[in-house]
Amino acid sequence: MAGGRGERLYPLTKDRAKPSVSFGGSYRIIDFTLSNCLNSGIKAIYLLTQYGSLTLDRHIHLAWSFFNRELGEFLDSVPPQHLIANKWYEGTADSVYQNIHLMEAHRPELVLILSGDHVYKMDYGQMVAYHLQKKAHLTVASVDMPIEQSSRFGVLEMDKNRRLVGFEEKPRRGRSHPADPSKILVNMGVYVFDTVTLVKALIEDYKKDSSHDFGKDIIPQMIQKGMKVYAYEFEDENRKESKYWRDIGDLDSYYEANMDLIQVSPIFNLYDVDWPIHTYREPGPPAKMVFDLPGRRGEALNSLLSTGVIVSGSLVERSIVASHVLVNDYCHITDSILMPNVEVGEGCRIHRAIVDEGVVIPPGIEIGVHPDEDARRFTISRTGIAVVPSGYAFV
Repeated sequence: MAGGRGERLYPLTKDRAKPSVSFGGSYRIIDFTLSNCLNSGIKAIYLLTQYGSLTLDRHIHLAWSFFNRELGEFLDSVPPQHLIANKWYEGTADSVYQNIHLMEAHRPELVLILSGDHVYKMDYGQMVAYHLQKKAHLTVASVDMPIEQSSRFGVLEMDKNRRLVGFEEKPRRGRSHPADPSKILVNMGVYVFDTVTLVKALIEDYKKDSSHDFGKDIIPQMIQKGMKVYAYEFEDENRKESKYWRDIGDLDSYYEANMDLIQVSPIFNLYDVDWPIHTYREPGPPAKMVFDLPGRRGEALNSLLSTGVIVSGSLVERSIVASHVLVNDYCHITDSILMPNVEVGEGCRIHRAIVDEGVVIPPGIEIGVHPDEDARRFTISRTGIAVVPSGYAFV
């Protein structure tokens, strides 16, 4: 499912779907879910798109066009077809309901439903095996989170056999984890359905006055009916001490997840050759830093630099610099994210900012230095991150 508007990520989603937002300098958010599929051996995928799908479709064409249809492999983008209902997708469950004909065409035994806007590493094959072992109607992937974060997530309640007995969507304070009162069991938005069960549930839900959402409607209804709904404990292929799953829900979570990548030992490992993250890398030269003169030295410290970056006589610290970014002389950039094709004019200062794709910053501009001035020009996140939108014209 990759059609979300991503309103809490605005203005980064002003012209594009949330899954196609740049992440980590070289990737798009959708790449992490699709790489999980590829690394799990899943190569029959429908991508349900809707809002701002042009950039997403373009990225899929460039990065993910290697599937071999002669071997039954495919990755197809599916915008609303208006075949069953003459309307746009109105919820996560509705997006699948409107494409029931795809299940009828393939007649799979199981259907794996994923969200395209999360960052994590997961072998879906292990979850499918668990689902079959439990002879479940539905299996929901779960991860532990601090109970203080209840209002951000769907919270699951399970019995000693991990069978779900309750579900609340973003409660003020969810039911605590049975093994740890300080934690909750969070719905990851990863589902394995028995196909027959899924089709019946979608048809029944469509006839009701509901939000047509898996979390708000389908899962609670199935639990109330006493169906076999189980929680699958997330097995993290990231192989770190703590499990890594991030819902890139708002500007601050987006910023924090990116900033983790520049740590000496980041929680999320991009360098694991056994679990590669696939993407499209635009052709271009290696990154370079030029000039080593008094007061004019090209330097990047504790930062990620992508293809074609030029840091000319400037200092970049603790930042992510995406492909084909040009930083001109005498600039100081700290704790910031510069997206692809940004140009920073001479003598700029940028601190704790996100600069969207293609923005040209004139010489001498300061961003993240004067909060009152920034608030008049840009979107400011809850924690004070200044966000410069694509197409912004400085005056």
